[in-house]
Order: sequence, then structure tokens, then C-alpha cells
Amino acid sequence: MARLPLIIQSCYYLVDAGYTNCEGFLAPFRGQRYHLNEWRQGYQPSTPEEFFNMKHASAHNVIEKCFRLLKLTLGILRSPSFYPVRVHNRIIIACCLLYNFIRTYMSLDPIEVELGEGLPSNVIDDEEPNIVNIHPSNAWATWRMELANQMFDEWKASRN
Repeated sequence: MARLPLIIQSCYYLVDAGYTNCEGFLAPFRGQRYHLNEWRQGYQPSTPEEFFNMKHASAHNVIEKCFRLLKLTLGILRSPSFYPVRVHNRIIIACCLLYNFIRTYMSLDPIEVELGEGLPSNVIDDEEPNIVNIHPSNAWATWRMELANQMFDEWKASRN
């Protein structure tokens, strides 16, 4: 039986459309524009789903930048791993923890400065309960739609 990743109930993983949208996994709306290059050509979102997907894609790009910086900083992540998956997962987690520890005591990362990128730091409360089952739910789909509507309404209001 596959073991679930650690998912704190008040948090979620930002996932691509290949995943189900359920508690702990926030996926984009399927069948809607998604990739940022579709908006760079001057197209403006016309529905809450499109706007949500645009913001989702933007956040996804930030996450990819984070992994790129992590790989540039810690060489062990640059080459293929021949360790078992369980060990490989622990190496990645250890690298993230080490990088965060370094950043705690080093206000500027020379690689980030060189690339001209700054990364936000977030703290997760380890005291919160974890999600232990992954099942699609109407509640999660409703929450995503409410979130999309709220984001879209705020965006439209800011344009007026």
C-alpha cells in the first residue's frame, strides 16, 4: 500500500491537472486555459475558472523556480538518484530542510542574488492534524469554486 505524503489539514499541495482535486490537493480546472503563455498574448480571463487557472499557473511557476534554486544550491539533486524511492524522498526532504536552515542564518542566497530571484519563506505549524485519505469530495470542489469566484470578483473590482 502506498504511503501518503504528509499533508497538514489547513494546507494543500498545488498539483497539475493530472491529479484529482480533493482535500489536500488543489488542481486547476480542466478544460480551461492554463498555461501562462496563453495570457501573455493580451488575453484577459473571462470566467472565474480561467482566472483561477491563470493564478494557479503563476504559483506553479514559482514552485518550479524554487526547485531549480534548490538543485543549483545542492549538487546531490542535480544527477539521477540510484537510491530506492524511499531514500530518495528522504534526501529531497533533507535538502529542503538544510536549505531552509541555511536561509534562516543567511539573509541573502548568493545564487538567488545572481539569478535576481527572491523567494518567500513560509512556516508550517507541525501541531495541526494531517490528512490521511485522498478521495474526491463535493466539499473540496465547492471550496475551489468559491475561491475562484472570490478571486475573480476581487480582480474585476480592482480593474474598475
